[in-house]
Amino acid sequence: MSAAETMPALLVAVPAAVLACQAGASVLRRLGQPPVIGEITMGIVLGPSLLGWLWPDAQRWLFPESVLPYTSVLGQLGLLAFMFLVGLELDLGTLRGNSRTVLAVSLAGILLPLGLGALLAFPLYNQLAPDGVESTPFLLFVAVAMSITAFPVLARILVDRGLYGTPLGALAMACAAVDDVAAWCMLALVVAFSTAGSPFDALTAAGLTVAFGAAMLLVVRPLLARWARGRTDRAGEGVVLVLLFSGLSLSALATDLIGVHTLFGAFLFGVATPRSHRRIEASAARLRAVMVPVLLPLFFVHTGLSTQIGTLAADPVHWLWTGALLVIAVLGKWGGAAGAARACGQSWRQAMSLGALMNCRGLTELVVLSIGLELGVIGPELFTMLVLVALITTAVTSPAVSRFLPPGPPTPVPDSAAAAESRP
Repeated sequence: MSAAETMPALLVAVPAAVLACQAGASVLRRLGQPPVIGEITMGIVLGPSLLGWLWPDAQRWLFPESVLPYTSVLGQLGLLAFMFLVGLELDLGTLRGNSRTVLAVSLAGILLPLGLGALLAFPLYNQLAPDGVESTPFLLFVAVAMSITAFPVLARILVDRGLYGTPLGALAMACAAVDDVAAWCMLALVVAFSTAGSPFDALTAAGLTVAFGAAMLLVVRPLLARWARGRTDRAGEGVVLVLLFSGLSLSALATDLIGVHTLFGAFLFGVATPRSHRRIEASAARLRAVMVPVLLPLFFVHTGLSTQIGTLAADPVHWLWTGALLVIAVLGKWGGAAGAARACGQSWRQAMSLGALMNCRGLTELVVLSIGLELGVIGPELFTMLVLVALITTAVTSPAVSRFLPPGPPTPVPDSAAAAESRP
């Protein structure tokens, strides 16, 4: 079917996804939950788990097979913009003054879920690994999936709870930033092992990724900072926006050619982009306001189309595995971070709140899971289980923080949390 013939179906699918996800986000926001919970839920509702089960003809009419390649590409563009914004909002300068506690909490919040996830992955491999997948990438992927923290969702919760800018909020943001960087580095290694034909190819891809990241930070970042100081005052915001989008696209292409994933390139370009210049911040805000809310819901819908809760209902053992994954996820991330924070002198209330915040997975987890499903490292059953784990752990975060630390008045939304405001 040609693009012209597909256009009418695309003009139905795109607004259906955008409006449904916006409605879900609005409802959950009023209930005191991060809007991403509503967006993930609506993606599942529009997929085979609910709409496809209750009214399959309507589900096929909204999202026919012919339109899925186009909506997938548009959703990936929204995802690239989101990852650029996540990288742009990372501020490792928050490590100053809290480095001991930050490193302790971050290491515990990464190493414990990594270890527990790897242990659980051994029996999972024999039960749920796709045919032909070697044990090493499978074990590594499950371990990394257990160690994810959603930096943007965490920032939004801190703002809503009046904790943004407080010592606990600054500590949580710094720990989440370190965890984000570490998780993406580990995931890049997993992708390299999964796509390489031999261990030598995997090590080559990993080495090239490290070299590319170093070049972005040591060469591209200073050049961008110099350009921002000397040229953007004379450049219109449209020019800056075009250059930012072109830069993130080319960086994504570079990491794709290396053999990892396009998302790593967009993330690295965001890290390398200077944050302090007015025109760059204004252009990033425009990118956030248009690309992300319009295109990213298509990613949620594709996630929902790949989530098949009915397959879990067909086998009660799958629900036991889902429960085991949830226990490991909470025990590793929440328990590890809270235990380390308590050992570093935080009160038990602050330690438990910090552990709950670090246990939040949100959209970041969905991005990781979609990469694993795309590469064939995990199958639809395990993908569905991990999506449910991400949904539950994110939904628990806000009530848990309120339980241990009663909410104060909402703080004004600062620029560094603006990405979380528009899309957690």
